[in-house]
Amino acid sequence: MSEKERMLSEKLYRAQGEELKTIRQKGQKLVRLFNGTTEEESTYRTELLTEIFDEVAGNIYMQPNLRIDYGKNITIGKNFYANFDCVLIDVATITIGDNVMFGPHVCLYTAGHPIDPTVRNSGLEFGKSIVIGNNVWIGGSSVVNPGVTVGDNVVIGSGSVVTKDIPANTIAVGNPCRVMREITHDDKVFWEAQQADYWAEVAIEKKNDLIREDNI
Repeated sequence: MSEKERMLSEKLYRAQGEELKTIRQKGQKLVRLFNGTTEEESTYRTELLTEIFDEVAGNIYMQPNLRIDYGKNITIGKNFYANFDCVLIDVATITIGDNVMFGPHVCLYTAGHPIDPTVRNSGLEFGKSIVIGNNVWIGGSSVVNPGVTVGDNVVIGSGSVVTKDIPANTIAVGNPCRVMREITHDDKVFWEAQQADYWAEVAIEKKNDLIREDNI
């Protein structure tokens, strides 16, 4: 079994070998190119992200700077947005669902190191996969630790450190991150009413603009 195979099997492995070094260097070179892009290069940014990650389902937008280990152990669903300074340490797989939003400086860490210092100092390490479900919003400066699954429709409050799985349809926050409450039908009713008010105001503004244009 190669060191790459051991790594992706979540076994102890050594990261210093040539195979893993070559993959890291390729991914990190692409990330440096991405981090050097400007706002006017949105198409090029998307092309680079598609090459950095193993799979991008469609409609991805990330703000530089980005940091990865490999990139090719990351799968991203449709309509993904990440604000500045996203860190994705992908020594194990990271799977991100559809319609996911990250605030600034969200960090996903799959990497782990042996607790025993003698084994740790020998250079052995391991990883545990992270799964982010659909329709998840993770607030800024949050950390998701190795082996965590975040369920669908979850909101993670800013500054959280997520050490355990978070069930679907909940709001969770804190260090360590804990579920505060479920997301309920009342939340849906409230926010759909806010959305309806927004579109009503936009329609009125457009109508008023047309009236003003007719009077010029």
